[in-house]
Amino acid sequence: MKNLGRRPRLPDPLPDFSKRESFPGLDGNPFDIILHGLERLQMIPPVLFLLGLVILALLSAYQDFWRAAIVLSFMLGDWFLLAQLPVRNKSFGPAQPPTFLLAICRAVVAVFPLPISLFIQIVATGLVFYSTWIEPHHLRVTHQELHTSKLPVGIELRILHLGDLHLEHTTTREQQLKAEINKLKPDLIVFSGDFLNLSFLKDAQAHLEARSLFAEWKAPLGTYAVTGSPAVDLPAVIPEIFHDDDLTFLMGRRITLQKNGSSFDLIGLACTHRPHQDGEVLRKLIPSAPETFTILLYHSPDLAPQAANLGADLQLSGHTHGGQIRLPLLGAIFTGSLFGRAFEAGRYQIQQLTLYITRGIGMEGAGAPRARFLCPPEIILWEIND
Repeated sequence: MKNLGRRPRLPDPLPDFSKRESFPGLDGNPFDIILHGLERLQMIPPVLFLLGLVILALLSAYQDFWRAAIVLSFMLGDWFLLAQLPVRNKSFGPAQPPTFLLAICRAVVAVFPLPISLFIQIVATGLVFYSTWIEPHHLRVTHQELHTSKLPVGIELRILHLGDLHLEHTTTREQQLKAEINKLKPDLIVFSGDFLNLSFLKDAQAHLEARSLFAEWKAPLGTYAVTGSPAVDLPAVIPEIFHDDDLTFLMGRRITLQKNGSSFDLIGLACTHRPHQDGEVLRKLIPSAPETFTILLYHSPDLAPQAANLGADLQLSGHTHGGQIRLPLLGAIFTGSLFGRAFEAGRYQIQQLTLYITRGIGMEGAGAPRARFLCPPEIILWEIND
């Protein structure tokens, strides 16, 4: 098997997560608390929110009226740009939480001398527009190749991996997604979880649009999915949305598929974000040193070290969104992985296991900015052969 992936920097020995109390992707973790705390800012009446921006601008400008007016104008510009996103059918998050976060950043910049401060404020407006209006809708197709001796000579599998849809309502991104799937013509489609946006978990219209979207995904070997984070893919909601003819859920199941008489195995696990628990489930599904090419579909990358030890060949995951906001040279600010930035996005190699973490299609919900920067949405087409 050809090794083309990065080798993640994992602790040795691996941590014992069984003693951990807070896990990513579950209700009540610190990130979840922050997101829902920010969401409450949307409940502030607009007049009071405006007053807060005025006070923040005055404080940042040391009561210099003209400097404060300049800072306030940029704050109001952010608010307008973000408020227009749902109007223009771009995204559907609350405008006041990200406006507040940006206002704090603009207040900090205001302490610099005026020419420098003004330049940074102008550049920041361009970045706000690009990261909320442009990049989230630049869906990319990432092509990956994998060579393995476990497939006969001349057999090639074309597997399309999608994840982290986080659907709010249908936009041009989802329309482009349908067109790309029809154009790529994969043998098999797999989805690694997180169907709905956190802010639309119980939205009936979002449910209808999600089912309609998945019903359009067709491949000769079928469409298979696992659920994502328990806080997102609610057990009481997801089964009510999708029917058996839309897609097949693999929840703790191992199935054998064939193409031109050649077999490979696909395993799907529901993600609890507790690797010590999910690893035990996986152990029962993978025989010792499997001779058949084995693919693991699991929402989080955090199970990869155990999957590698058990002999899986390819793990397809998501959850991290690639950080969604990435800084030049530094990468993701936050990943939501138990291993931190060891697992961000892209292709990794752990022993014989190839792990791919998709940047996902949609964006985080609740009070999080509906933004992507240096991290465009993606779907991944795998070409797997001897």
